[in-house]
Amino acid sequence: MNKLPGFGLIERAKALAPLIAQEADEIERTRRLTPPVVAALIENGLYRALLPQSIGGAEAPPEIFMQMLEEVAKADASTAWCLGQCSVCAMTAAYLDQDVAREIFGAPDGILAWGAIAHEVHVVPGGFRITARWDFASGSRQANWLGAHVQVVEADGTKRLKQNGTPEIRTIVFPATSATMYDVWDVIGLSGTGTDSYSVENLFIPEKFTALRDDFTALREKGPLYGITTYTMFGLGFAAISLGVARATLDAAIELARGKASVGLKAMRENNAVQGLIGRTEGNLRAARAYLYATATEAWRDLNHTGKLTEDHRTALRLASTWTIHQSSQVVDAAYHMAGATAVFRANKFERRFRDMHAIGQQIQARDTHYEDVGKVILTAAVLPRGPTT
Repeated sequence: MNKLPGFGLIERAKALAPLIAQEADEIERTRRLTPPVVAALIENGLYRALLPQSIGGAEAPPEIFMQMLEEVAKADASTAWCLGQCSVCAMTAAYLDQDVAREIFGAPDGILAWGAIAHEVHVVPGGFRITARWDFASGSRQANWLGAHVQVVEADGTKRLKQNGTPEIRTIVFPATSATMYDVWDVIGLSGTGTDSYSVENLFIPEKFTALRDDFTALREKGPLYGITTYTMFGLGFAAISLGVARATLDAAIELARGKASVGLKAMRENNAVQGLIGRTEGNLRAARAYLYATATEAWRDLNHTGKLTEDHRTALRLASTWTIHQSSQVVDAAYHMAGATAVFRANKFERRFRDMHAIGQQIQARDTHYEDVGKVILTAAVLPRGPTT
């Protein structure tokens, strides 16, 4: 029997959870994933979840990728965040010439990280040249390749435009040794991600080490996975991470409630208010998870059938990802407050998960303007976008 793409990734993530949890304090202290964790992620092929099978990747369906991240996030959010970031970056291999993709990702430790869209790259003979600095490169401390998304400026100084008149955004990839790194990640949550800044000075980028960002007409790989944009996949991955953090925090609160009693008060497990809060919060978390996975499953099924991700599905995935992150944040808040004074002690991990969850809620995949985008689609669509039917 042929194994499904990504077979074993979830099981391997679960098996690594004790090691990751054991290393979590050191990850937090040093603001980077520890060598044992990075080595274990590489050895078990987790960084290769979304890499094409043609170059040794798993090319896993979104649901497998999401569950893998969820399991890792239960142990440590920073580890899951780096893993999710670098896994999605690896989808760039589907756009590159295969020899270039193999040079970057052929070795088991071939890891790519990048920051936000910014700056311009200038056309020169054979490729491009750039001097620039970028921020928010999660996972860059484990990466041996870095990338960036930039506008293209022609030799005559004009901006290169796509057929629809918008600026062409091209992804450039270069060895991490070509960049200067800046240790700037001094933050309250997701401390271990090492989301640093980096710059290059007068760097030449050969044409073949670039790709049109999320331009499906430029795809070399034709598998259905690469019919999903990296932006959408980031949203699904980070929403799954938020579910893992919420699950771990609520489970910790439930375990605490089973045994904690305060002087002069009922034991928590006998307190009607606590019982009701746990029931409602559990229902909210299960609903958020079911909604996210049902939406992703239906989009994936239709993508496999038609070969195209519809605008309806893109809107649905954006809404589900954003709402799930926000709902997970509410679950973490409820569990944190339920734990009372116990939650403020670092040894109990409530406060770290609280900080990590609120850091997740501050990044671009959770911004409130996504609701405006979805609302605009709903109000202008000839047919109302539908929710998942599975």
